[in-house]
Amino acid sequence: MTAPGGDGAAVVGPLHTLSVGTSGPRIAFLHGLFGQGRNWSTIAKALAGPDGTGARCTLVDLPDHGRSPWSEEFSYAGYAASVAATLRAVDEGPWIVVGHSLGGKVAMVLALTDPALVSRLVVVDIAPKDYGDLDRFAGYIREMQSLPLGELRDRADAEARFEESDLGVKAFLLQNLRREGTSWRWQANVQLFADDAAQGEDSLIADWPLPPGSVAPFEGGVLWVAGSESRYIKEADADVMRALFPHVRLLKVKGATHWVHSDAPAVVVEALRRVVQAASR
Repeated sequence: MTAPGGDGAAVVGPLHTLSVGTSGPRIAFLHGLFGQGRNWSTIAKALAGPDGTGARCTLVDLPDHGRSPWSEEFSYAGYAASVAATLRAVDEGPWIVVGHSLGGKVAMVLALTDPALVSRLVVVDIAPKDYGDLDRFAGYIREMQSLPLGELRDRADAEARFEESDLGVKAFLLQNLRREGTSWRWQANVQLFADDAAQGEDSLIADWPLPPGSVAPFEGGVLWVAGSESRYIKEADADVMRALFPHVRLLKVKGATHWVHSDAPAVVVEALRRVVQAASR
């Protein structure tokens, strides 16, 4: 099976998912680089509500992340097709799809190449553009690769040896460390990301795979969420975003960084509730 978008990338799957909620609109959540579906748990539980009837949320581990299979090469088309196959196995949809950072690009590719599956789109702090390279992640990748997995005694030992001063970033990256018996491994496909980062400006992850005119615009409603303290979305990005998503609305969250849903969960939950209400009309 090959992915939509023309690059022939193989679909991996089924992807690992977590379900939150028992009834209501279908919402899929896609995480960022080195994340996992469960990073969206707080938001999903709030949307589902105490009785689980507010929404049916599916939290997806993207390929090369969490408990999902690894791919041989990175491809946004392959990632999007893997997500599409996984969601259709749950429900033919259409789905509200929410994606942050890397997951935001995957969500945009999914909406543009498989619009029948997506009713509404929420893109969190990323734009459909080439970001140049993965230099901002290169240090994290080196830290992960330098951790001596064969010497670790326990998770406390891993935390002590992991050279990252930002405790939040450390916890985020170390969620990828998994113990199996007496040995340890990274759940994330660190070598794949290291190889991509080594490509510099030819990084596929930093790039945007759909050049202007290659696909028809997505005609569904789109909420574009940006952190006011983040550098990932600039004013100049609005034109290309509108060209691909003509019904886009920008929400800038005051005081939030790139991790908007972690910095301002109440704001994100309220915004998503409005998206759900609009989709239900």
